[in-house]
Amino acid sequence: MHRMKFELQHTAPGTAARAGEITTDHGVIRTPIFMPVGTAASVKGIFHRDLVQEAGAQIILANTYHLYLRPGLEVLEAAGGVHRFSSWDRPMLTDSGGFQVFSLAGCRKLTPEGCRFSSHIDGSKHLFTPENVIDTQRIIGADIMMAFDECPPGDAPYDYAAKSLELTHRWLERCFNRYRQTQPRYGHSQTLFPIVQGCTYPDLRSRSAQFVQQFDAEGYAIGGLAVGEPAPVMYQMIELVNSILPADKPRYLMGVGTPINILEAIDRGVDMFDCVMPTRNGRNGMLFTSEGVINIRNEKWKKDFSPIDPAGTAFVDPTYSKAYLRHLTIAGEMMAAQIASLHNVAFYLWLVGEARRRIADGTFAQWKPAMIEKLSRRL
Repeated sequence: MHRMKFELQHTAPGTAARAGEITTDHGVIRTPIFMPVGTAASVKGIFHRDLVQEAGAQIILANTYHLYLRPGLEVLEAAGGVHRFSSWDRPMLTDSGGFQVFSLAGCRKLTPEGCRFSSHIDGSKHLFTPENVIDTQRIIGADIMMAFDECPPGDAPYDYAAKSLELTHRWLERCFNRYRQTQPRYGHSQTLFPIVQGCTYPDLRSRSAQFVQQFDAEGYAIGGLAVGEPAPVMYQMIELVNSILPADKPRYLMGVGTPINILEAIDRGVDMFDCVMPTRNGRNGMLFTSEGVINIRNEKWKKDFSPIDPAGTAFVDPTYSKAYLRHLTIAGEMMAAQIASLHNVAFYLWLVGEARRRIADGTFAQWKPAMIEKLSRRL
C-alpha cells in the first residue's frame, strides 16, 4: 500500500489554473479531472466499459449514505469492498453522506454527537457520527474518503453558518482521530479529505481553510457551494479558499457544476469536480456540446442527421445523429437516456482534458474566454 501522492506539473500564466497527477493504488488521475457520479456504485445508464473506453473516466464517485442503506455494509464487506462489488478497478471517491442526510432525509435531528435521520427508503431510524461514517467508508473501501460535515443552506444567516462551522470543525477532529485509529481493509490505501465550509462569509471560509490544514491531509475539499448563491459569489469563495489552501495538495470542489462553472473554478486553482448534471440533464434531453447547449426535444432537430456535437467532435459513436436521438427521446426509449448520458459525461471529461492540455501548452488564458462564450449558447 502506498500513500496517495499529488504531483503539480504545470501552471497557466496569468491564472491560478494548474495541471497535475494524483497517484492512488487503483491508478493515476490526471488533473484537472471530472468525476462522474455513481451514487449507488453505478453511473446511471452507463456501462463501466463505456465510462472508460468512450468517456475516458479515470475516477468515479459513490455515495456513502445510499450504499450504507442499500445494499448495506454486510453485503459490501462480504464482497470485499466496493471495487470488487461493482467491478470498477479504477480509483473511487466516497462522499461522507452528510449532504444527503441534510437534503434527502426530511426527518433529521442534529446534535453534537452526530445526526439522527430516517431512511428515505423505508423510514427506518439511523445515526451518523463522525466515527461511524469513517468506519462505513472503510468498509466501502473507496480510495478517497470525505469527512462528515454539515452542509448549511446557501442563504444561511451568519450566526447559523458560524455555529454550523464550529460543529463541522469538531466533527472533523473526530473524523481524523477515527481515521488514524483504523486501517484499510482490502489491501489498498485510503486517504481522508477534510471539507472547507463557511457558506458565503469570507471570514468563516478563511477560518475554515486555515483550520483544515492542521490535519496535513493528502487533499482538501471545498463544500457548501452551488447551493443557491450567485455564481460570482461562488467564484469569490473559491478564489479566497484556494489562496489559503496548500498549493502542493489537490483541491476538490464538491458538487459543481455546469461546464462554465468548471472552467471558472479551474481558472481559480481547483483540480477535482463532481456533479450529477451530465447524467441527470442527459436523461431529460439536455446535451452539452462544444458549441453550446441543445434541448434534443426541440422540433428543429427532427431532420438534423448530423452528429450530436455540432463541431463534429463525436464524444460517443458519431453514427448517432441528433434526429435519431430526438426520435428515441420523444419515444421514451431507454437508449435515449443512455446515449445522452454517455455523451454528456464524455463531453465533461473532454472539457477538463482540453483545459489540462491548454494549461500545459500555456494557452489556457486565451482559450477559456472563447470556450465560455460557446458554452453559454443555446443552440
